[in-house]
Amino acid sequence: MDGLRWLTRLAVATVLASAGGCAGGPGGAPVQEMSDARQALEAARRAEAVAPVRVERAQAWLERARQRLDAGEYDGARRAARAAREFANPIP
Repeated sequence: MDGLRWLTRLAVATVLASAGGCAGGPGGAPVQEMSDARQALEAARRAEAVAPVRVERAQAWLERARQRLDAGEYDGARRAARAAREFANPIP
């Protein structure tokens, strides 16, 4: 009975740890930041409200974010995606 209780606790801990990783917490994949950057870049292209050089820089930063994401460098990908979004936004 003791072995079964230990095994059950281990299974529950594993499931909880897996669920936490899927939630995309602070150290997880920057899914929201990547989405925000892509949407800002597309909006800038459609509206033509952002200088072309800023759109180019936003595209370059988004590409860096993709490369870092593919390499598993989530913090770097997050920073690059945020920079892409900033360049894609019009200057007030």
